[in-house]
Amino acid sequence: MRSISIFGATGSIGESTFDLIQRAGGPAAYRTVAVTGARNVARLAEMARELRAEVAVTADEALLPDLRAALAGSGVEAAAGAAALAEAADRPADWVMSGIVGAAGLVPGMRALRHGRTLALANKESLVTAGPLLMATAAAHGATILPVDSEHSAVFQALTGEDAGAVERVIITASGGPFRDWPLERLARATVAEAKAHPNWSMGNRISIDSASMFNKALELIETREFFGFPPEMIEVLVHPQSIVHALVGFRDGGVMAHLGPADMRHAIGFALHWPDRGHIPVERLDLARLGSLSFEAPDDRRFPALRLAREVMALRGLAGAAFNAAKEIALDHFMAGGIGFLDMAAVVEDTLERLSAEVALTSPVGTLEDVLAMDHLARTRAGELALKRKEGGRAWN
Repeated sequence: MRSISIFGATGSIGESTFDLIQRAGGPAAYRTVAVTGARNVARLAEMARELRAEVAVTADEALLPDLRAALAGSGVEAAAGAAALAEAADRPADWVMSGIVGAAGLVPGMRALRHGRTLALANKESLVTAGPLLMATAAAHGATILPVDSEHSAVFQALTGEDAGAVERVIITASGGPFRDWPLERLARATVAEAKAHPNWSMGNRISIDSASMFNKALELIETREFFGFPPEMIEVLVHPQSIVHALVGFRDGGVMAHLGPADMRHAIGFALHWPDRGHIPVERLDLARLGSLSFEAPDDRRFPALRLAREVMALRGLAGAAFNAAKEIALDHFMAGGIGFLDMAAVVEDTLERLSAEVALTSPVGTLEDVLAMDHLARTRAGELALKRKEGGRAWN
């Protein structure tokens, strides 16, 4: 029986993974080694019980008593904290879902790769912050990384059986989020509730806001560069409000391969779960006649400066990705707390990159995990300082 672990089980990716596992037969189909989550320990315990997991881990050490109480009598081990997450990743499992949001997913993913596992990677921050290190670790230990972002899964599928040397361009699509048509002056007043209201996807709050600001797509630009190795000038973003075409790959003969599918993350997750085979996945089948038409437009860099910043980061490479992601996470924290405005998030990230460029060598190669974590810490500190300055009346958005 194939063994699995789900990191970030209580998030949107984890819930979709859980759904697929349960529909396949749950404990009768897969042996679950570990499930992890953050603060929703009641749901984490429920999942662990239903999957008969060996261990359930909450990232919040203060919630360990609650998790133990919720698992009492189940036979499932309870653990908490960063060290416990790393230990769970060391436990033998054939297939590991990396669904933790943010830089916190980097260490468990790296640990799983060092054991030669198949890593289903939904944690885009791992490639953004430490792409060369992650890919080299997988190669050194005979591990497999399968992309789970819908766009990168689509590119992966479009490239199957193709000569990568014949590729001219790679296009990843973006829905445009809830603010695609908003004027800039209104964007400056956008609320957290408005930013969370994604028109096509049901996702967690943080990733929904990242989608609204296009920071999610900015991360995916960098992720495309790191995973597939194509130079930045070959990678494009196209706004596609219907979220039906997830990516397109253009070849030197002029042909373009497009991957279409429903706006349902279970497709990309299920593809990774069944790979290298194609298994049955319980998602809606496309009815193109009912859809009638699909539309596309170029992204507006003034409305979505995150895309411009991502291209600057791709040109720098090195530790710039770690700085970019850390600053983005801190800026998002301050926006969600009401400290800065929606447009201020990109300003904080840009200010942080400028400040760090004057302090350290952002282009230094990603040598070790410690290098990445040190840059992550420094960037978070600087971004926090700059966000507070902006809150207290610093430089205004221009």
